[in-house]
Amino acid sequence: MKTGKNLAFVFFLTIVSSWVSLQVALGQQVLTGAEQASSYLPQLEGKKVGVVGNQTSILPQSASIHLVDYLLEKKVKVVKVFVPEHGFRGTADAGEKVDNSIDPKTGLPIVSLYGNNKKPTAEQLQDLDVVIFDLQDVGVRFFTYISTLHYVMEACAEQGKKLILLDRPNPNGSYVDGPILKKGYESFVGLHPIPIVHGLTIGELAQMINEEGWLGADLKVELTVIPVAHWTHNQAYDLPVKPSPNLPNAQAIFWYPSTCLFEGTVMSLGRGTLFPFQVFGYPDPRFGDFTFTPISIEGMSKTPPHQNQKCYGRDLREISPIPSFTLTYLLEAYQRSGMKEKFFNNYFNTLVGTDELKKQILAGMTEEEIKASWQAGLEEYRQLRDKYLLYPKTATPLTPLP
Repeated sequence: MKTGKNLAFVFFLTIVSSWVSLQVALGQQVLTGAEQASSYLPQLEGKKVGVVGNQTSILPQSASIHLVDYLLEKKVKVVKVFVPEHGFRGTADAGEKVDNSIDPKTGLPIVSLYGNNKKPTAEQLQDLDVVIFDLQDVGVRFFTYISTLHYVMEACAEQGKKLILLDRPNPNGSYVDGPILKKGYESFVGLHPIPIVHGLTIGELAQMINEEGWLGADLKVELTVIPVAHWTHNQAYDLPVKPSPNLPNAQAIFWYPSTCLFEGTVMSLGRGTLFPFQVFGYPDPRFGDFTFTPISIEGMSKTPPHQNQKCYGRDLREISPIPSFTLTYLLEAYQRSGMKEKFFNNYFNTLVGTDELKKQILAGMTEEEIKASWQAGLEEYRQLRDKYLLYPKTATPLTPLP
């Protein structure tokens, strides 16, 4: 049974969603949470502020000024900056160690939330009154910014610090798909019982984490979400800055849910090229006629799989429109390999969030049969998702912007 507080929360979300629908109908320009300064600057007056941000934390309509620079310009007392995987400027490779440092432009201390210190410590938060979170997510469970979100929420809840989240559109936010993460498979590439494509903005997900008790031990953070203005879940959004070193364009972001599964196999997904997540291959001609050779690329991929080896496979950039989450190419590569169990590495189940998909592929199940096995879980998740939507939704996946 819903409590009166829960009913009030759902009613609030409904009102916000209706308001956003009206603004979109009027054709107004999309504004991220960061661009709505009047909604959060008054809450920062006289406060000591920490910012969780990176290269995506910009105000694109204001000459792409970085949020940290903007807050300092507005005389906000920013004390320190926390950064996720890939670092403050977004140039660290996936999995590469990110060290604490000093930002040369502002002189602010940079605290890494990647590696051994994924969660802010009590000491790191003690001199703060409020934390601002502003990262561009891409709507996929194994994109680690949402794991950083979870740990920041948990730390703020434990230390009694307020969290203000500046929301941004989800470029993969028009649909949900994939297996639900199975209990026991939690990791930094998946902490929550949600599908691979979760269909939420980072602000909507934060509210779900908070309200569903996923922080644990009866924890709940004092959370304020500044919603995106004039955007809906079925509205294409071209990111002004690439969200990570190997997601360089809209095509990579749309392919990411499907092709990232190759990280759990012997295949290359194009790391070490200028078109990662848009191709796949292996050093064997049986995998296709398209060829590419991964090389070390500073700021993208320093030691890519199959470095300096010619890989044969498929160029997915030729496919239009880009399909929503699909197993087609994973199954194709698996069947061509003839490797059976050896096609997968130890990361596959962790990445997928369950051991069931690997078993299904080894058993020879078709994509249709595998996807059918997800439907009950996805329907239950869709009902949960509906409770936390801040923006109108659609069931139809988007095609990339030209």
